Amino acid sequence: MRHCIVGVDEVGRGPLAGPVVAAAVVLDPEQPIDGLNDSKKLTEKKREYLFGMIQAKAFAYAIGRASHQEIDQLNILQASLLAMKRAVEALTCDIAEVLVDGNRCPELLYPCRAIIGGDALEPCISAASIVAKVTRDREMVVLDAQYPGYGFARHKGYPTKKHIQAMAALGVLPIHRRSFAPVKKQLS
Repeated sequence: MRHCIVGVDEVGRGPLAGPVVAAAVVLDPEQPIDGLNDSKKLTEKKREYLFGMIQAKAFAYAIGRASHQEIDQLNILQASLLAMKRAVEALTCDIAEVLVDGNRCPELLYPCRAIIGGDALEPCISAASIVAKVTRDREMVVLDAQYPGYGFARHKGYPTKKHIQAMAALGVLPIHRRSFAPVKKQLS
């Protein structure tokens, strides 16, 4: 049984709509992937390419998410930790250690280390950052088709001027996070 080092990262803490998505990735040392970096430092095209490489070459990966309802119930930090926990628990390998981007670890049954800026330092965390970002971005494109006029394919739910204007003109959607100030303001 192989002892896996797992990289974990999440995306979607700042948006006003949609889930927070985390990924857990176990890279295969026999099949290195060139170009891994913090997903925010890569172009969309490069992220998509690397996502395909990770799917093809990683030993394992899994996605975890926390819904907009869970974000409103728990708060964004706790929802992010829950999404990370779900991603790690979805893996089926023998986990030796979990490396998490940031300053907090989710509650896990495995040794866990939080690394600030880990998405630029640890290739397995970089890979998790890419998988989480591409997964969430694709989900927001689907939501854009479901809710035309809000611009989700463009801003991915972040509080851009266009998003705020769309909420004011078209109303708050079921996928909006009601605990976030700009959404609360629209509801009042």
